[in-house]
Amino acid sequence: MEKRKLSFWEIWNMSFGFLGIQFGFALQGGFMSRIFQTLGANVDDIPGLWIAAPLTGLLVQPIVGYLSDNTWSPKFGRRKPYFLIGAILASITLFIMPHSPVLWVAAGLLWILDSTINISMEPFRALVADKLPESQRSNGFVIQTLIIGIGTWIASNLPWLVTKLGVTNEAAAGVIPPSVVIAFSVGAFVFLISILYTIFTTKEDPPADLVQFKLEKKESRFITDLIQSLKEMPATMKKLGLIQFFSWFAFFTMWSLSTPALTEHVFNAPKPDNKEYAKLDSQGDALKNDANEVIFLSDQKAMEYKQKDKEFNDAADLVGSSTGVYGLSSMAFALLLTFYTAKNKINRKFIHMASLLLGGLGFIYMFFATPATLMYSFILIGFAWGSILSMPYAMLSSAVNPKKMGMMMGLFNMFIVIPQIIAALGGINFFYKLIGEAHINAMILAGISLIIAALCNLLITDKNAISG
Repeated sequence: MEKRKLSFWEIWNMSFGFLGIQFGFALQGGFMSRIFQTLGANVDDIPGLWIAAPLTGLLVQPIVGYLSDNTWSPKFGRRKPYFLIGAILASITLFIMPHSPVLWVAAGLLWILDSTINISMEPFRALVADKLPESQRSNGFVIQTLIIGIGTWIASNLPWLVTKLGVTNEAAAGVIPPSVVIAFSVGAFVFLISILYTIFTTKEDPPADLVQFKLEKKESRFITDLIQSLKEMPATMKKLGLIQFFSWFAFFTMWSLSTPALTEHVFNAPKPDNKEYAKLDSQGDALKNDANEVIFLSDQKAMEYKQKDKEFNDAADLVGSSTGVYGLSSMAFALLLTFYTAKNKINRKFIHMASLLLGGLGFIYMFFATPATLMYSFILIGFAWGSILSMPYAMLSSAVNPKKMGMMMGLFNMFIVIPQIIAALGGINFFYKLIGEAHINAMILAGISLIIAALCNLLITDKNAISG
């Protein structure tokens, strides 16, 4: 039976929870490396600390997809219970994260944060395919991207905005600044409220054949279904997976290393190493007093460290704000496509290819950027981001079994997390150092990876996936 076409506001309401999800991801992506550096991490160790994000996605998303495929409650629906559970847990973790006293606590909380965000996120992707007819799916995923763009821009600017409102972005050595603490607290609140909005404004449709659904649920087994789904993976899904591999390698590189790379190269304000200014113990670590404060060599050294740390925090705020620009441009990209796809079909393949090429050029331009022109890099990156969040999912939803939409969306996540795991386990450090030792070369590596992803779109030949 053909699904009912939904109005713009019905699609908006069911996608609105992505505002909160993106608040979580933008704060994580924009400021976790800053938190790691503040707590003493070396720049080359940061990608390894980020391994929590892709690993939890690899484990959590197929399981949540499978469970939501096999869930139905007349009262709570199919996907909504997972939205709510993930939102509550993620909001609590966002609130706790900036209070991390030491590096291992922050790294551990990142595992929890990413897994709980994933619990909420993947059912949202499946919900679009559940509720929308084929003719509206491009439009549905584009509206999700529009909301994601709004969330990215606002969340990325939160620490800068909070500082402008009078909250300091300075703190003692090894302590996360108050502006970041407040930004994460606001993010926690927005995450929960936006998910609740979708839950209360969106009604899920029951399975078309409830008797058959219950029978299949009784016979369903996760491992068996997982193996069968892997065997049934369409050729289009595998080709999209190759595109996703290089796309997400690029963006993981940006999230993990853009703050150190850009504060150093563009703003000439690297994070100061307190060991160069402090008294050291026999193991070479900075000595601390009973109040857990670093003991500096002299008052002058303390002042020098404080000044350089302020310059870094100011630069990190500006990097965060510049990063938010890609949320704005992805929002503009999505807005244009929203109006166009509401009445017209599009060539998803060529739109995605062109968008990724622009994003790749944006990354490469960072090498030449100044503080005044850095935003142009992120404008181009935003076009790629807007497309990554919509076009692959629109193409995928036209190529897979709708009864296994949640499982297939979860499996599709493998092509997102595997490149991130490779990147975190040393891939970024190995490949960018082939270009040069400076951290800015990681951004050039991201650009090359995104251009390769763009060219891989030429492999897509399924007409149903391409046109929609």
